[in-house]
Amino acid sequence: MRTESTRALCICRRWELGIAIGFLVPPVLVPNVKDQDKLAYHISIMFYIIAGVATLLFILVIIVFKEKPKHPPSRAQSLSYALASTDASYLSSIIRLFKNLNFVLLVITYGLNAGAFYALSTLLTRMVIFHYPGEEVNAGRIGLTIVLAGMLGAVISGIWLDRTKTYKETTLVLYIMTLVGMAGYTGTLNLGHLWIVHITAGIIGFSITGYLTLGFEFAVELTYLESEVVSSGLFNMSAQVFGIIFTIAQGQIMGNYGTMPGSIFLCVFLTLGAVLTAFIKANLRREAPETKPQEGEEEEEDSKSSKAPTTVQEEHF
Repeated sequence: MRTESTRALCICRRWELGIAIGFLVPPVLVPNVKDQDKLAYHISIMFYIIAGVATLLFILVIIVFKEKPKHPPSRAQSLSYALASTDASYLSSIIRLFKNLNFVLLVITYGLNAGAFYALSTLLTRMVIFHYPGEEVNAGRIGLTIVLAGMLGAVISGIWLDRTKTYKETTLVLYIMTLVGMAGYTGTLNLGHLWIVHITAGIIGFSITGYLTLGFEFAVELTYLESEVVSSGLFNMSAQVFGIIFTIAQGQIMGNYGTMPGSIFLCVFLTLGAVLTAFIKANLRREAPETKPQEGEEEEEDSKSSKAPTTVQEEHF
């Protein structure tokens, strides 16, 4: 049976595939031409394709998706359903979550990491073209490298987490790897060798996407019995807020000072995120129900233990 982390990384690989297509296809559909009419035509074709795919997915969601599975996917989830209060509100759940210091730190560090990823992805083509003019297609391939390496990183880190349950240690290692990869990308972007850029971008993708997957799992562990919808919503909000801030700020820095100061800007905040991650305490609340024996097993053990003294007494007499 699949564990929680394995299920999460399976979902992650699917949205990563969409991002990979987003990096690879647009440079092919929309070539860098000076004729505004031709450019508008190519962009309209791309938007029509996106609208068609989105409409198809919308129809599939309505037809195929169910509100919840027939049976709880795990013992912890079953307990969560049983203890869920019908009077619980989103506001009260949010208040309780913000009283959880470990969760608050994780929301901030996740936002910093995801924001750096969003800024890098948005400005990647601009950075590559600045040092390698006319290489729009290669910029898309570098983005594809980030995503493919991220898919591999999500699989490996998810399997590792299922076996070790080392949530804090794994997320901290991935955070540090992201910082190292970003520093290497910053220092090698202007060397004139695209293959080096592919390697450093792959390191970033391997670690940063793995972290984005495991961050949700770590949050569920820290906030178990609270609604996962609320914690996931706060995570996404943090990612979007930091993503907007980082993208605008890095774009302004790049326009005024160049690509290296813009990348250093992201490195500073990734360093801050790694430091804050070290202060998170791994209070794994969801793992406790998973490791406890079931009621039937407890009753069986109790019955065995109660019969044992009787047997001894009969043999004694």
